Amino acid sequence: MLTPPPPSGSAGIAAWLEFFSSVELPVLRQTVRQLDEARGCADRVSSRQISDIVFQDPLLAVRVLAYIQSFGGRHLHRDITTIGGAIMMLGVEPFFREFDNLPTIELALKTHPIALLGVLQVILRTQRASRYARDWAYVRHDLNIEEVAVAALLHDLAEILLWCYAPAQAIAIRSRLLADKTLRSALVQQEMLGFPLSALQLALCHAWHLPELLTTLIDDANAHLPRVQNVRLAVNLARHSLNGWTDAALPDDFAAIQALLRISHEALLERLQLPAETLPGT
Repeated sequence: MLTPPPPSGSAGIAAWLEFFSSVELPVLRQTVRQLDEARGCADRVSSRQISDIVFQDPLLAVRVLAYIQSFGGRHLHRDITTIGGAIMMLGVEPFFREFDNLPTIELALKTHPIALLGVLQVILRTQRASRYARDWAYVRHDLNIEEVAVAALLHDLAEILLWCYAPAQAIAIRSRLLADKTLRSALVQQEMLGFPLSALQLALCHAWHLPELLTTLIDDANAHLPRVQNVRLAVNLARHSLNGWTDAALPDDFAAIQALLRISHEALLERLQLPAETLPGT
């Protein structure tokens, strides 16, 4: 995949926004394989089955949501805020025509194995966060569970893009954070990029005309809203538990999730399918 070089470390957020808006976003190789299999039986595959494939890949998910906004244009009476809604509006055959010959992350980073491992870890984290968010939205009787799950899946989109297109910067940021566990991610990103990735994330949401509701759910500044808390806590738990259940931040995560869902500690551990003896502070 031939792309122009990313902006320098001193470039502002506008330069990064322009860069990411000029490239074709890659997807997981597994996604391409699954779509090829589904394309082979397109006359029998359902929009739900396609949606399930897209939902495992944050970069394809954002591509679909951005496309459906431009595809619908003025004919949309309201924003399409879910993957399922986008696929239903587009149709299975048109979907396959539009999303064909997709570039893959694995090919883009074939000469950067450390960056490939890094981005796959972030994607695994977003998949986990999306599952948590979906489950907790169900517990909360949310009126549109998939909106919450999509927001969690896309919450760290800017970080995924950085690993894909600026692996040197992504590796440098991670190295700083690993060297000093007391540092906050946003602070290191500000120092090394000139802005936190959360700011780039929101700029991308606006530039790509993603639904306003999803932008609201992704923005941690709206953490006073229960649905945003659902997303943020799912993202936090996925991040802190990615390397095991011994992170010191987990007890605070659990307490906040229990308060949001109004369930006991034991009930939360049961939902997470975790034995209490494996956790810190329990």
